[in-house]
Amino acid sequence: MKIGITGASGFVGRNLQWRLRELQSHEIRLISHEVDDATLIAQLQGLDFVFHLAGVNRPQDPVEFDDGNADFSLRLVSILGSLPGRPPVAFASSTQALLDNTYGQSKRAAEDALLRYSRVCGVPVYIYRLTNVFGKWCRPNYNSVVATFCHNIARDLPVTINDPAAPLRLVYIDDVLDHFLSLLGRPPGGFVEIARTYETTVGELAETLRGFRATRDSLLIDAVGTGLKRALYATYVSYLPPEGFAYQVPRHADPRGVFVEMLKTPDAGQFSYFTAGPGITRGEHYHHTKTEKFLVIKGTAHFGFRQIDTGETHEIVTRGGEAQIVETIPGWTHNITNIGDDELIVMLWANENFDRARPDTTGMKVKTS
Repeated sequence: MKIGITGASGFVGRNLQWRLRELQSHEIRLISHEVDDATLIAQLQGLDFVFHLAGVNRPQDPVEFDDGNADFSLRLVSILGSLPGRPPVAFASSTQALLDNTYGQSKRAAEDALLRYSRVCGVPVYIYRLTNVFGKWCRPNYNSVVATFCHNIARDLPVTINDPAAPLRLVYIDDVLDHFLSLLGRPPGGFVEIARTYETTVGELAETLRGFRATRDSLLIDAVGTGLKRALYATYVSYLPPEGFAYQVPRHADPRGVFVEMLKTPDAGQFSYFTAGPGITRGEHYHHTKTEKFLVIKGTAHFGFRQIDTGETHEIVTRGGEAQIVETIPGWTHNITNIGDDELIVMLWANENFDRARPDTTGMKVKTS
């Protein structure tokens, strides 16, 4: 398909361009509102679909609302209606189209122009009244509280909160784009809503983002694999300056080797790694409830086990590259010995974070003699 995008240099437009490029099956044409009619006609000629994302929301002069929203939309559909083919149009409107302010009036006038185009030409038009769209590449200190908070907190700058309880309804950019791309199958037109939205408050948003910042010091990260926190975490890290891409964590060294904690979670344990020189043995303890998973990354390891009550023993030898997980079992004392000639490097996951007050770790050697 030949797909045109107005407002392609904006936040939504830049993200949409990359999603379309990934499909590798469409020709993308960027439509400028600053060209004369002859050039605009040439840009619109032969398109199969148009994403109309251009708009003005913070002009120097309120007159620009009409020029950038209502007038350009009318100009766009007037030309599209005169061309053969007459492509469907998806329009990024705003929830403020329901309000009686200058910006809302200009967006509503743009909607009306598009709906007339749909009725007269008999083609689908999709109108999205979007609100608080957030994600990577959104401009901070402009019209997105998420972008501003992410930018400032990532740089240890203050954020201004007038009312922490003020409600926020958020829409994630990837969810918007998923919906946009589904339109290429040409479902029926009309007003369209993004199915997945998130409800929070300004105060909760700031607290969540500050928690992401604190992760680098505490190593404790929240549940960022699903829902709003997944989207917010991806957005937050996208605002890190390049010099903030990396950070140090504590490194504990003793004659046995090095132990480094990487990450802790509230309810799914922690991740770390350790090293051991040739002939070094680590462990020699048991747990009642705590469990661990070991993965040898480099070297050759001998795992020894002894059931503390029955005395039953077990041994495992595993090497880096074998991708074999060795689990520690409650009630079995265990150790790990470097039986190779090189340094041993082992990844470790424990199902709970280490608690010095209740370590659930009791020293006991595997070998009794």
